[in-house]
Amino acid sequence: MNALLSLSRLIDKLNESIGRIVMWGVLVATLVATGNALSRHFLGQGSNAWLELQWYLFGAMILLGGGYTLKHNGHVRIDIIHQRLSPRTQAWIDLLGGLFFLLPFAGLLAWLSWPMLAESWRIHEISSDPGGLVRWPVKLLLPLGFVLLFLQGISDIIKRIGVLTVRETIQAEKPAEEV
Repeated sequence: MNALLSLSRLIDKLNESIGRIVMWGVLVATLVATGNALSRHFLGQGSNAWLELQWYLFGAMILLGGGYTLKHNGHVRIDIIHQRLSPRTQAWIDLLGGLFFLLPFAGLLAWLSWPMLAESWRIHEISSDPGGLVRWPVKLLLPLGFVLLFLQGISDIIKRIGVLTVRETIQAEKPAEEV
């Protein structure tokens, strides 16, 4: 079990690091949007590339932040019911949900998004908008984001198995809004 918990800590560290980096995307996207709006208003010139960059950053925040959000227990659940359950019952629900819903869903979406990325790379896809950006980097976010979510699901499953087998309780992570 110690080897699995070490793997869990490694996955947690990976998603924590990526999540902290992606948080800066909020600032960058805000600066890009502001710069583009000011350029349109005062100079009469805007840029589709800057607008698309803003969308790419938003996509990165959402997709690459999924594992981080799961690590910090920030995804939607019915807390009013979940919090009233015993730690063992919570662990069972999280374990079964991870095994039967999260891992298959994240794995399937990561798998299905690879052909779209490969085709975009193969044809050197570029936005159809004038001055638009290359498309494969944003399409890379799909499989990468779902792989990170999948890995965090594995980490959470390891922790839940630890709770059920060692009869320890997992210290609750801070809610995402406190981080």
